[in-house]
Amino acid sequence: MDRYASGAANGVFSKPSCARFCAWACLFALIALASEMIAPEYLNPDHAKFIFIIGTIGMWRYGNAVVHYLRGMYFLHWKFPRLRRQVDRMGDAALPGHMYMVVTSFRIPTHTTFKVYQSVFQEVQRLNVPCTVIASIVEKGDEQFIKTIMRNEVQGRADIKLIIVRARGTGKRDGLAHAFRALSRQMPLENSVVGVVDGDTMMLPHCVERAVKLFAALPNVGGLTTNEYCQVEGSTLMREWHSMRFVQRHINMCSMALSHRVLTLTGRLSFFRASVMIDPDFIKDVEADFLEHWRLGRFQFLTGDDKSSWLSLMRAGWDTFYVPDSHTLTVEHPPDSNFLRATRQLMFRWYGNSLRQNFRATTLLGRARLGLFTLYVLYDQRLSMWTCLMGLTASVFAGLIFGMQYLLVYLFWVLLSRTLVTLMFVFSGHPVSPAYPFVLYYNQIVGSVMKVYAMFHMDQQSWTRQKTTLSNGSVNFDAALNRWSSKAMMFSSIAVFFGVISVLLELTQR
Repeated sequence: MDRYASGAANGVFSKPSCARFCAWACLFALIALASEMIAPEYLNPDHAKFIFIIGTIGMWRYGNAVVHYLRGMYFLHWKFPRLRRQVDRMGDAALPGHMYMVVTSFRIPTHTTFKVYQSVFQEVQRLNVPCTVIASIVEKGDEQFIKTIMRNEVQGRADIKLIIVRARGTGKRDGLAHAFRALSRQMPLENSVVGVVDGDTMMLPHCVERAVKLFAALPNVGGLTTNEYCQVEGSTLMREWHSMRFVQRHINMCSMALSHRVLTLTGRLSFFRASVMIDPDFIKDVEADFLEHWRLGRFQFLTGDDKSSWLSLMRAGWDTFYVPDSHTLTVEHPPDSNFLRATRQLMFRWYGNSLRQNFRATTLLGRARLGLFTLYVLYDQRLSMWTCLMGLTASVFAGLIFGMQYLLVYLFWVLLSRTLVTLMFVFSGHPVSPAYPFVLYYNQIVGSVMKVYAMFHMDQQSWTRQKTTLSNGSVNFDAALNRWSSKAMMFSSIAVFFGVISVLLELTQR
């Protein structure tokens, strides 16, 4: 991570060194205190109760995490640097013939809009190729504002142009489709590249150049996404939660990039070959994507345009990739001032999109297109929501039935394991906080609950910024039947889950 990105990532929310040292010291002291509360026989490998604490399920979950981590570190510290040196040797020959930047803005605060477009124009000013910026906006006032920013930032470059597209304000998908059709009318060259930027994402210096040059070295890659840091306009806890998620994203992206199968082309900033973007099928996928569900029928996607673009590329035979040294800074605006409500809303949207994508990707693409590892990861996503809840549920039940030592051992294990995971984050290049073990566990437990709910309510969608929801157009009877069947299947699955926990607890006591 370069100096500018490091400063932006840590920014104003970095704690003084002394305070951070004290926080880490308190964390390790808490672990030591928790270890003293456990009876020694519960940590004896020869003791039957030890099997309950470790468990084959826990070993499987951590085995998956270790595989992702090792793959990610191999890609980040060995595989990708070799690719970067190869691209650097190509010099300006790796640049595209023309660069297009599509920026979508809707209900973004003015100060954020200024920073975003300023970074866009600064990046195209640095790039030694003709550039066209396509701004998809809703409000008329944004047009003059953007033109003013361009006049201030672009100097001596007649080959940099601005195209304004007025969308209807009915959602990001419509805004993107309007911009993509405007792009098609420009008839881009075969070797042109298009960057798609969200209205709350600032590009850090040389972000575009580092990303677009990779297309010359990776002819089978149709789209790639970038490394994100965040600036959160919210509470300290909200900032820690967001930054922790970006560390996890970075590691998982690196792991999947090793197979050229990054699972999403993030809507914040991704780059595509122009030939992909002007394909009518691609535009249709982004504008009006839908899912055919065996129980809920057919319904359109309100959010998740990044999942639609990914599936469209994969279906067309393209690979997807991740660029860890192309840095962006996203401005996060929590949908609610309350931490619990805000995180639940965000997780419901994110995980709902992932699950809708998951089920159709495995069906439409299969092993031949996805590869064995990617197919395994997608199937594992469906199970992880349950396995993450098993430890907590079993420990609470065991504590109530057999003794509170079980629960104490579990809490010690949670504190120790999440701290070790946090320490491993250090090698990712992202900032690490002593609060991560706690927000990591919160994200796993509450996130699993939200995944379970989203899996049985896939037709329920909402857009946190626009405060809109999607109606599937069903008549009252069909809508009521869907609601009741969703609740019935969810509670049936929960009952089966508790039954499995009861059987496992019984087996550990024999």
